[in-house]
Amino acid sequence: MISVQEFARRLNILSPGAVTSEDIEDLADAAGVRIDPGRGIDAAQAQQMLDHLSPPVPVSGTAIVASQWTPETTGRVSAPPMVFSNPGAVDAPSDPPARPRKSGQTRNGRPGSRSPRR
Repeated sequence: MISVQEFARRLNILSPGAVTSEDIEDLADAAGVRIDPGRGIDAAQAQQMLDHLSPPVPVSGTAIVASQWTPETTGRVSAPPMVFSNPGAVDAPSDPPARPRKSGQTRNGRPGSRSPRR
């Protein structure tokens, strides 16, 4: 058995949208599954709820409530790894040079405004 919060967390990893504990309770109602948030969700309850998901997730109810759970596939795209060449430095595309900023008042006396071009 796993808690409602853990079930929601695991579904978040598998689905593109955000899943909350309230969503799990709504899903249980739609699937006709009686869950007790204090007791948890077992494999049969999980499978009944997973059967009502659209789009379906690539995992069974038994797999999602397993104590050593690792998702088979994820619905989210992961970021490419960053390469560290030395401590504190990140090899990444260089940013364009920053434009110099002026501080203080402009010609017309108002801070941050531009005077019209002539």
